Amino acid sequence: MVYYEPGVTDHGLPFSPFKACVVPRPFNNLTFDPPMVMFSANQKPEDGLSKDTVINAERDGEFCWSLATWDLREAVNITAEQVPYGEDEFKLAGLTKQSGRLVKAPMVQESPVKIVIGRVVAVHIDDRVLTNGLIDISKTVPIARCGYWQYAKITETFEMVMPGDSRVRAGLEGSAKANGEMKTGAYERQDGEADPETMTATV
Repeated sequence: MVYYEPGVTDHGLPFSPFKACVVPRPFNNLTFDPPMVMFSANQKPEDGLSKDTVINAERDGEFCWSLATWDLREAVNITAEQVPYGEDEFKLAGLTKQSGRLVKAPMVQESPVKIVIGRVVAVHIDDRVLTNGLIDISKTVPIARCGYWQYAKITETFEMVMPGDSRVRAGLEGSAKANGEMKTGAYERQDGEADPETMTATV
């Protein structure tokens, strides 16, 4: 199990996994340094009140996110049902509660990736979904909520590395380490890359 606390402990992986954790939406990672995420929830149609997830998050000041995967699709659908407040959706969906290390909000044990949310204070990643130190989408097989009653199953990815300043690429990759080095001026450009301020290349 990979466990790290952003800004406190190192994840030990070749690249920061944060941006690869929060896929697909309705959750969204807003920033990576510090890592922040958000979600949005509609009101209940019958009374206009907040949904249980919002009530619980506001009451406790914390909550957790667990990756919705292909294997968990039926449970995901079950938890979307509007049930009376206080009814245990873990029990309703046949899911197992897993305790976190820093917050009281339970995580879904069956999910390979869990994030303690708001300002992200901890990330849990099952070693079985890593390939060469990267989160492997073909192993997590996340599902995405689309329009109508449709979902998408993600099994393939492709990679495009943007040209230009590697400092920008470090931000897109989500490297908090490189971002911190840029703030202190300690970040080193790659060989042959032009300095955007002087347009001279390193050799």
